Amino acid sequence: MRVLLLNGPNLNLLGEREPEHYGRASWAEIEERLKRRASELGIELDCRQHSSEGGMIDILHAVRHEVDGVILNAGAYTHYGYALRDAIAAIDPPVIEVHLSLPERREEFRHVSVIAPVCVGRIAGFGALSYELALEALVRRGGSEGARNG
Repeated sequence: MRVLLLNGPNLNLLGEREPEHYGRASWAEIEERLKRRASELGIELDCRQHSSEGGMIDILHAVRHEVDGVILNAGAYTHYGYALRDAIAAIDPPVIEVHLSLPERREEFRHVSVIAPVCVGRIAGFGALSYELALEALVRRGGSEGARNG
């Protein structure tokens, strides 16, 4: 099974940026832990980060026939990234929306996800564990082997 983990803007600054919301672990530390867990699960994990919505869309388009699932932390694009939403809807691999914090406990503009309707699920509020839970969910549902929306 091949999985893309795609992080959006500012997530390259994990460990430095707002640790009260995102924790103190750096992205490198989180990625190392995730790759170990992915290996245990028999998953080939490709971790990427891009700060622009267009760059994220280009990545999704490029891997759409190469991966069995996508774990996506779109950052702020979650709330207003309509082009990103359309890109998710246009590809076959199932996408799980992930957030380190719980957006509903944050500023009001974070309470609505425009990408949620085109994702197969959402995991939020568990810090770095949210990514691991998403890996488990993709394995259990069978990645692109499972139904696109269910």
